[in-house]
Amino acid sequence: MSSRIATLALMTLLGVGLPAQAENLAHIQQLLSTRQCQNCDLSDAGLVYANLERADLTRANLNRANLNRANLSYANLQGANLAGARLSSANLSGADLRGADLRGADLREAFLTDVKLEGANLQGANLLGAVGVPTDLLTPEQLYIWGLTESQRGNLSGAIAYLNQSIERRPDFAHAYLARGIVRFQMQDAVTALSDAQQAQQLYQAQGNAQGQQASMQFIEGVEQYQAAAERADRRANRGVSAGDRFIHFLGGLVGLMLRFVL
Repeated sequence: MSSRIATLALMTLLGVGLPAQAENLAHIQQLLSTRQCQNCDLSDAGLVYANLERADLTRANLNRANLNRANLSYANLQGANLAGARLSSANLSGADLRGADLRGADLREAFLTDVKLEGANLQGANLLGAVGVPTDLLTPEQLYIWGLTESQRGNLSGAIAYLNQSIERRPDFAHAYLARGIVRFQMQDAVTALSDAQQAQQLYQAQGNAQGQQASMQFIEGVEQYQAAAERADRRANRGVSAGDRFIHFLGGLVGLMLRFVL
């Protein structure tokens, strides 16, 4: 029995639809051997680490395909269906994704330098940590959320970088100032943390945001109390330690609150 017949027999036993699956396997083999697979059905294909540099995948169906860490530099993906595809850490530098469907695609830490994205649908795509993302794709709100996400992951310097970009794009974004103040305090920079929180408080007041104003005022009071306790000679006393512990717990709750401000 040939290997192809054996494969088809196994598919029959598993109840897998033969025509679609057989065609899918043939298209995967065609892609890997020739890098030419226009209009191919590659849905759910496992292509992790695949070297597909300059491959022609025009209008290919890559729905839910696993392309994590694949090399797709300068690939032609015009009109391709990449909805739900996994492209984490993939190299898409110089790739042509014009008109591609990238809804819900995982593009975390992907390389997107010089990528062509005109007409592409990126609704719900995860671009966290992606390199070379076109600036017009990044909203202040998106950068703010990424900053909070990096903070929760413990990547404080990365959080600051995203929050800085958020503020650059929207100088009156009070949430971003307060979030940056929280992160700076976590980095033991109480002076600039207090400055950010005061700026946030002023913006919240001007914008009539009572919830934000209350949160920023609580944070300011907490930082000031913490600074006062640190300056006292008896800072190691039980009262000082418990106050510091309470403030650290308060910070954790405040970060959770910040996540709900934009959404």
